Formats: sequence, structure tokens, C-alpha cells
Amino acid sequence: MHSQKLFRRTVLQAALGGGAFFLLPRIARAADGIAGDAEPEAFSFDILTERARALAQAAYQPPEIEEAEILEEVDYDRHNEIRFRQDQALWGDEPAASRVRFFFPGRYFKQPVHIHALRDGMASEIPFSLDLFDIPDDNPARRLARTDGFAGFSVMDAQTGRDWMAFLGASYWRTSGYSGQFGLSARGLAIDTAIPDGPEEFPLFTHFWLEPETDSGMTTYALLDSPRATGAYRIVSRRGKGIEQDVTARIFLREWVERLGIAPLTSMYWFGKNTPHIAPDWRPEIHDSDGLEILTHAGERIWRPLNNPPHTMANTFTAPSVKGFGLMQRERSFEQYQDDGVFYEKRASAWVAPRGDWGEGTVTLVELSTDDEIHDNIVAFWQPAAPPRAGDEYRLDYRLSWLEDSPLAGSTGQFVAVRIGAGGVPGQPRPQETVKIVCDFTPHSLAPGDKPHLNITASRGVVSNDAVYPVVGRPTWRAMFDLGFGGPEELVPRDDSPIDLRVFVAKAEDAVTETLLLQLFPTQLRSLLASRP
Repeated sequence: MHSQKLFRRTVLQAALGGGAFFLLPRIARAADGIAGDAEPEAFSFDILTERARALAQAAYQPPEIEEAEILEEVDYDRHNEIRFRQDQALWGDEPAASRVRFFFPGRYFKQPVHIHALRDGMASEIPFSLDLFDIPDDNPARRLARTDGFAGFSVMDAQTGRDWMAFLGASYWRTSGYSGQFGLSARGLAIDTAIPDGPEEFPLFTHFWLEPETDSGMTTYALLDSPRATGAYRIVSRRGKGIEQDVTARIFLREWVERLGIAPLTSMYWFGKNTPHIAPDWRPEIHDSDGLEILTHAGERIWRPLNNPPHTMANTFTAPSVKGFGLMQRERSFEQYQDDGVFYEKRASAWVAPRGDWGEGTVTLVELSTDDEIHDNIVAFWQPAAPPRAGDEYRLDYRLSWLEDSPLAGSTGQFVAVRIGAGGVPGQPRPQETVKIVCDFTPHSLAPGDKPHLNITASRGVVSNDAVYPVVGRPTWRAMFDLGFGGPEELVPRDDSPIDLRVFVAKAEDAVTETLLLQLFPTQLRSLLASRP
């Protein structure tokens, strides 16, 4: 595992791109469809792929933004006044089909997006029109005359009229997961995320082709474009207990890329059980996801609780021929959040399962420092080992599942909570700069009378007082140990370099839990100890 200290940057662009479609109204079910006047054109995924390949061989042409000065005036409040007309939903006159409404452009979504309806291999563009929206007379949006694209679209449930999938901003999309609650986001591609010299490049989905299916699903095709990459995407979505999406991606590089992120996931983590001292908020926890899970080619399950670090961190986890990875929300109790507005306990987990062998590479986790819940400060993706060069092509297929829990749940003991407090033994003098780390886990292969032990590896510090035992009256077991991270300054530099821990529970020679990876920061540990009498 490799850690890298980076400069802090704002994530407003990512937050808006990944999560701001809540700015737009939720509209009830529409009745009639939209008829476009454009001449239909033949379309297939092969045609789209060749278009993306040809586009990569030409110089990048930034999208032309017409009337940008007017769009700038359509800010949060003015944007929220605009309503999509209920009777204008795409396929709204077909009771069994998916129904689509469109997002209006504005200050935060100026890039034009062209959307096509696809039937029987023929595509017709849906023309942008002010007539599709109810706009107050004094709203600056009424002055738009040359804008020719939408900001994005959402897909609605035919019965309830509630959105279950939305594409808005750059190459971001989200779904309502298993519970109807939107949370973390997926992206088509990440380029140079958290590179020290920056800035990050945000590829755009510039064109969409939507194929109607039953109300339980839809197929979305998308053309991706950016200064250094193009791509053709097919996303086949199905609704059931959660939402599953089969993603086919064909990526073409125009130029060299330092950090290429495949199947990126973007989420928010402010604070949780392992970091309660990070924020003064009254709620116990606030996060859309609380950990990164990885399934290695060898079958090892890795669980890495998320952090809100003191500075931006990029960690890479070696994962050749990786079988899966995802950002998970394991805590499902309302009492642990106490938020009756956004219901963090209902946020979906997202799991990426490659189809075929992706070869040598790493799973990369980027964590940015944040002081609020409005920013998406977490990114996870797979990164190919070979340096991406101009002219490279990638053929990558994967299943993206938006579920309540990991598909791997129950295959081994699972860590369900990590807490940190003052180290030492009650009633005795507490050792300086020592914390106690308490890890609760499910006893997949343990029974009363078993005597498992902890296997702990620390990049630095002193480990002591380790123990493993069943929690009385609870279905969980507990593993705990002390970590001394202090010492003479000449031996322990105060540079806040992270302490990396690798922990698992074993019975005899066999692991009975997943592998827990923790990354701790001395400044945060000292703050935690200082905050408690």
C-alpha cells in the first residue's frame, strides 16, 4: 500500500456534478411523450465505438456554450423555479415503458448535453425547447434563444413518478439503489484525480441515446469526450432488490494520462465511529459510505474504513485481476445517524465486479479533508498498472450493483464497527500517546469456547494489550488492542505521517475475518486524546 500527501483542493465541482440534481424539482408521472422533428439515423454500439475512436484521433474541441452569460444568471434559486412539464416526459404515453424527464441547464450545468430516443436501431434527437418547462415570466432562463442542449436527464418510476436514475454533470450518474434514497455516484472515467500538480480533468458525457424498456429497466448509451480521452459506453440498468447495471466501456486516449481511473465511485464521508472527534455536529455519524471493500484475485476480502484526513490522501492497493471493489455503507441503524431528513442509513452500497480479467493494476482510494456534508470528498477506482499513453485503447466490462450490502456478505467474518479511545487499563495510569482500537466483527467461523487471536501488523508504533472475545448478549465478537504512537521527538518525528495497520482475526492458522486496513494520523489521535478528560 502506498500513501501520498497531496495539496488540499475544493470539491465543489465534483459535489455539484455528482449530487446536485436535487436542485431540480421531483415531478410526478407524465402522460404523453415528446416527438422530435429530427430525421432518424442508424445507431448501434459499434457505430458509437467507431465514433469515439475517430474522435480520439482528432484534436479536442471544447463544447461551445451558447448564451453562457444568461446561464450564469440561472443560479440555485432561479434554477429551482423551473419545472419540467409533466405532460412532456419521454415515453410518457406508454404505460409499460421507462419514462424520462430532462434537466434544464443553468449556472452549474452549462455544458450542453444532446439526448436521442432510440427505437429499432434508429435514433432521433430530442430538441431542447423552453416549451418543455414551466418557467416564471421574470426568470432569466426565458431569454435563452440559442441553447441547444439539456443539462441531463432522469428516469422515473411509472407508478410513483419518483426518479430511480439520473445523469447530471460531467460523466456522473446516480441511482436510488435498494431503498429509493440517492447517495453516492458513479462516473464514466476519472483522469488525474488528486495528482499533486493537478488539476483533475472531468470527462463529459456529451451525447446520450436512450432505449425504452419495461419500467423496471432501461439501456443508456453515452459518448464521452475530454481533452485527453474519449469513450463509448453502454449501461444496461435493471431494477430488483437493488439496481444492477451492466457497463460496457470502450476508452480511447488522445494524450498521456498520469492517473487513469476506471469505474470510479464518488461519495461523502464526514465522520463516523472511528472519527467522532473530527466534527462538532450533534449527530453521531454522517456519511454516504463508511468503507472501501476489495475482493482480491486470491479471494482475500479487504475492508478499509474511510477517513476524513487532515490533508488529501491517495492510497493504492495492489489488485491484479481484481474480482471486485466498492464503496459500502455498512451501518444501517437510524440511531447511529439520527437524521430524519436525508436518512443516511438508507444510502446504497455500490459494488464493481469486472467481467473478464482486467490484468495488473491497483484499486486507488482518494480521501479529501472536508468540514461539511455537502462535499463529495471520497473517490475509489481501478487503475491499470501500465502507464496510459496516447493512442491506448481499453475494452472494459463490469457489473455495477447498487445494493444494501456487499454481494460478499456472509462469506467470512465482517468488521461492523471500529472505535478509538484512550489506551491503557481502567484504574491505572494511562500511558501517554496511546490509543485503544476496538473492532467489532461477525463470528462467521467461531463458536463459544473457541480461542481466536489477533494478527496485527503496524507500519510504526507499539502494539500491546490485544484480546479477542464474544460480546455478552450480542451476536458480535470484539477484537481490541492498544497502539502507542508517541516517543521521543528525535525518534518519532511530528510530521503527521500516517500509521498503517493491517488486522485480522485467526483461529489456529486460518483467518476467520476479512482483513481490516486502518490508516491513522498522529495529529488526529492527539486531538482525540485531548478532547477527553
